[in-house]
Amino acid sequence: MPELRTNRLLLRRWRESDLEPWAAMNADPEVREHLGELLTREQSDATVALMQAKFDERGFGWWALEARETGEFIGRAGLDEVGEDMPFAGVDIGWRLMRSAWGHGYATEAALACLAFGFDALGLPEVVASTTVNNLRSQAVMRRIGMTRDPADDFEDPSAPKGPLRQCVLYPTHRREAHGLHPAADTTPLSTIT
Repeated sequence: MPELRTNRLLLRRWRESDLEPWAAMNADPEVREHLGELLTREQSDATVALMQAKFDERGFGWWALEARETGEFIGRAGLDEVGEDMPFAGVDIGWRLMRSAWGHGYATEAALACLAFGFDALGLPEVVASTTVNNLRSQAVMRRIGMTRDPADDFEDPSAPKGPLRQCVLYPTHRREAHGLHPAADTTPLSTIT
């Protein structure tokens, strides 16, 4: 599994020590506000096992996100294949951070690293992002990394229960649009470590 490094972040393989803070995130109603039900510790641990297995199988997926200055686990970021039940296809970019890491630009920094990996290392022609219509924080990150929304592409997530989590927005970006997109001023050029 390759690791990605930015000025402040390390996107790396999951460790046993990540399981407890990851479970705490998945039991936090604010973190899960736009994601659905809270997860038990067992469910949370199972998501890590699945994420690692899929990364090993495909060569991309969800990295654990670490603050380089402190070595602290602060969430996840990565790329995933869009589910077959969705009304669009491709590779999806995403991030999830613990509340203490919100508001520091980490999601944008991690997302730029993931985009660079997707376009440069994987040669993807397009990457998409989706979230609930009310998740304005994530939509702001999508715009900051150069993604654009066409309201005609908004959709209902068939896996979500009826209610506010069902109505979603889609933000794509193409390789040609992202060409020359530079990380935010507080990041250094991205490097891939094998």
